[in-house]
Amino acid sequence: MSIFVQTGVDPSYHLTTGIVSANLARTMVDKKKVNYASAGVSLEAADKALEKVKKLARSTFNENVLSDIGSFGGLFKIPVADYDEPVLVSSTDSVGTKLKLAFISGIHTTVGQDIVNHCVNDILVQGAKPLFFMDYIGVGRLEPNIIADVVSGLAQGCRENDMSLLGGEMAELPGFYNDGEYDLVGTIVGIVDRKDIIDGSAIGEGDIILGLPSVGLHTNGYSLARKICFEIAGLKIDDYVESIDNEIGRELMKVHRSYLKPVSALLKELRPGGMAHITGGGIAGNLVRIIPESLKAKVERDRRPKLPIFDYLRKTGNVADDDMYDAFNMGIGYIIVVAPDDIEKAENILSGCGQSGYRIGRIERGSRAVEIV
Repeated sequence: MSIFVQTGVDPSYHLTTGIVSANLARTMVDKKKVNYASAGVSLEAADKALEKVKKLARSTFNENVLSDIGSFGGLFKIPVADYDEPVLVSSTDSVGTKLKLAFISGIHTTVGQDIVNHCVNDILVQGAKPLFFMDYIGVGRLEPNIIADVVSGLAQGCRENDMSLLGGEMAELPGFYNDGEYDLVGTIVGIVDRKDIIDGSAIGEGDIILGLPSVGLHTNGYSLARKICFEIAGLKIDDYVESIDNEIGRELMKVHRSYLKPVSALLKELRPGGMAHITGGGIAGNLVRIIPESLKAKVERDRRPKLPIFDYLRKTGNVADDDMYDAFNMGIGYIIVVAPDDIEKAENILSGCGQSGYRIGRIERGSRAVEIV
């Protein structure tokens, strides 16, 4: 049996505007002709962007994609033969104010990878494998080369995570976004067998909290980081900071890591009690989402990897330690809660994939909470 999913987001990436309809714009006449261009929308620029975007999206297609770019909806065949009781898992998120760094630096190829990897990690915590991805790009004035750079990052992220970029939407909205700026939002759909769903209910007293390191801020805490770096410290995007041994822009623009490959290898061999993606709200705000009511998680600060960027932000901004943990991942991008009998096996599997892990805490009896000590 085959099951088909038809999505309602236009995979043609055709232009949407918030001014007037194309037919109306082309027929409005007064003393001087009015058209889309006079309203701030360039159909020619849209056409150029679309040609580049279509090629990039098609580069991610696999045998499950049943529609080409240009249909009103994307068709994707669910590989039901691989599952006893397949369950679809979906999530939507945005890059957030990390985009401001893209605007300043002129580097637009990495933010697409950021949002893809972020969304992959979000559904991975429930044991799901990604199937396809769709994006929304909202912009004030469409620049074909910038859009192509953004979508090239989306396509690269999809290929690296073995899923299809099924389609999306480019909305040119003059007057809504500032010149030179855009918004980027992604939606992911994945699949997991119902019996394999991981939701934290299997977490038990004595379980060990294993933290997988981040590469930096990933996609969270950028409003605070930008204030510290560019307002308080007065840095420019390409200034070198000795304590982090990097240009500040390059450090902050590091791509959000995907944990799909090492965690997928782990899931083939054992079942963890629960997993959490450490995003906005930090370790405490995300780990608590999977802790059962009768238990608490105790996380030790000194057991996490020490990334210089966090020490720099704390010292330069005079930020309290608790506030740092609320805003940033503090060097831990993903958490796996593992039974004591499985911890060494889990670490060996991850190590075999080139993934390090840190025993940063333990599950104890108590009221549902996360304590960082």
